[in-house]
Amino acid sequence: MASSSDLDPRLLRAFLAVAEELHFTRAAAGLYVAQQALSRDIRRLERELGAVMFVRTTRQVALTPDGARLLPYARQVLAAHDALADAFRAEARPLLVDLNSPGLATEAVLARARELAPEQELMARYESGLTWAAGEILAGRLDVSFGWYGGLGAALRARLDAQFVRYEPMAVILPEDHPLAGLAEVPLDALAGERIYAGAGNDRTVEWTDLATRLFAGRGIAVAPPAPLAVGKEEFRRLMAKNRTPVLAVVDFPQMPGCVLRPLTDPVPLSPVWLVSRRGLRHPGLDALRKAAAEIGAREGWHARPPGAWLPEGEPGLPTHRPGASGLPTS
Repeated sequence: MASSSDLDPRLLRAFLAVAEELHFTRAAAGLYVAQQALSRDIRRLERELGAVMFVRTTRQVALTPDGARLLPYARQVLAAHDALADAFRAEARPLLVDLNSPGLATEAVLARARELAPEQELMARYESGLTWAAGEILAGRLDVSFGWYGGLGAALRARLDAQFVRYEPMAVILPEDHPLAGLAEVPLDALAGERIYAGAGNDRTVEWTDLATRLFAGRGIAVAPPAPLAVGKEEFRRLMAKNRTPVLAVVDFPQMPGCVLRPLTDPVPLSPVWLVSRRGLRHPGLDALRKAAAEIGAREGWHARPPGAWLPEGEPGLPTHRPGASGLPTS
C-alpha cells in the first residue's frame, strides 16, 4: 500500500464513517454531506493510498483486506488530530451546553456543574433535539448536549462520547378537557386510536420521533403528521386548543397553559438520556458536568428502572445496576 505524508483528515473521516455503517447513504447522513461528495472522498483516499478500501455491490458494502488494515490507523490518526485541536484551544473558553428545552432535569445538572466549577463559564443553549445538536457539536458550534444517544446513527455515535445520565419516564400532554385528563396516570392502551404529536417532520428531533414510533408500534397509537412547531407557551396553548392533538413528552416537561401533563403507565415507557460531547473533548466544565450528572443521578435514583418498564431495543451501554450501585458506563 502506498503512503501519503499529507493525507487530509477529512478523507479518513469519510472512510471511518463508511467502515462503521457499511452503507454510503447512512454514512453521508451521519457526516452531513451529500452521498456524491462522500463517494468522491473515498475514491480520492483510494487513489492516494493506492488501494481499494471497499467492495461495493448493489446490495452491500464490505471492507477489503486493505480497508480492514487501515481501520485501526484511521481511528488513531483522527483521535490524535482531535486531541491536537483541543490542546490549542483556550482552556478558559466558555463551554456551550445544550439543554434541549427549558425546564427539564438537565438544568439541575448544569446548575450543579456550575457549583462544582465556579471558575468556568458554562453557557446554556436550547437546541430542541439531539439530532440537530449532534451536528452542531461536530461542527464546533456546541460542546455538549443531552438526549437519546441510541437514536443517532452508528457513524455519528463513533464521533461522540456519551455518558448515561438517567431513565426519564415519558408522559403525555393533553388538553385540560380531554377525556383522559382526569386520570392521574394514563395507561398506554388508553391512547389507542389517538394521534400523538412527537415531532414528525422536525429535522432537529428525528430521534424523538423514532422513539415514539417504536413505543406506539402494535398499540394502535399513531404518530401525528408533521405540523408547525409551537414556540413559546402561548403558541403551544393556542395550537393545542385549535388542534387538540396530544403531545408525547417527559415527566419533567414544564406545565403548559390549558393543558395537563400525565405520566404514561402499563408499561412505564422510559427515554434514556445521555450526556453527549465530541469524542476526545477536554474541558474542566465538561468534567464538572459529568460529575454533576453522576452525583444527582445517584441521589435521585435516575438509574433505576420501574418493574416491567419499556425501553427501546438495542440501546448501547445502558446500566443494569440498581440504586446504590456506583459508576456509570461511557461509550
